[in-house]
Amino acid sequence: MPSDPRRVFRQLHESGCFLIPNPWDLGSARLLVQLGMPALATTSAGFAWSLGRPDNQVSLAEALTHFQALVQTVEVPVNGDFEGGFAVEPEQVAGNILAAIGTGIAGVSLEDSTGDAASPLFDFALSVERISAARRAIDESGTGVLLTGRSEGFIVGRPDLAETIRRLTAYAEAGADCLYAPGIRSNAEIAAVVRAVAPKPVNVLVGSDFTTVAALAELGVRRISVGGALARAAWTGFLAAAREMVEQGTFTRLASAVSFAELNGAFGSANRLR
Repeated sequence: MPSDPRRVFRQLHESGCFLIPNPWDLGSARLLVQLGMPALATTSAGFAWSLGRPDNQVSLAEALTHFQALVQTVEVPVNGDFEGGFAVEPEQVAGNILAAIGTGIAGVSLEDSTGDAASPLFDFALSVERISAARRAIDESGTGVLLTGRSEGFIVGRPDLAETIRRLTAYAEAGADCLYAPGIRSNAEIAAVVRAVAPKPVNVLVGSDFTTVAALAELGVRRISVGGALARAAWTGFLAAAREMVEQGTFTRLASAVSFAELNGAFGSANRLR
């Protein structure tokens, strides 16, 4: 009998450093599990691109359906990228969090970004109350779903480390189990965040080759995600091959593609496991 994913997910956050990569569909999720990943996290961007849309253009219903499909496809814990909670007011966020919990996810991440370029972060007090509301919803559900509080300043044009730490420490006090500031990259920034919210775990986003697992583990990072980077890598190969066909009339990039037999065999194994 498989272990309870929610209990396993919490245990992963207790010590060490683990990878939690971001599939964008069922196939990428299955292959990541076959590679030995202990947990997965959805990517709002990667999922939106798979639907032919930009990030943040997926509905609540679509996100919930996606969460449930992934949970039902893999046996490892799945963390749901819940963007800004698909609502502004705390009580609405709480209600949506309960709906997300109902999909079977082991964790959920809540952002403080507004989507408004002129005022990209929610007011501090409102942001904290949104985390508090999410915490109450999870506690009332009795499920043990892990709550990650995200502060988006570094990726929405407000790269202020002091303000990011102020927000993350407040989110930790409001009940976030894990803290996450996508966009921080330097060792000094990462170490400062880890120290500020200790002993609570920190997630770091890696979207390029600026660091290593070993280096982040040394800094005390508990969790490493890649956001839409794996989806971007996949689209990079697709676009390069497609552009070559259109622009040059040649097919050389197809020669380096993974074989039909390897993919077909991998998905055959995945299907037999379910």
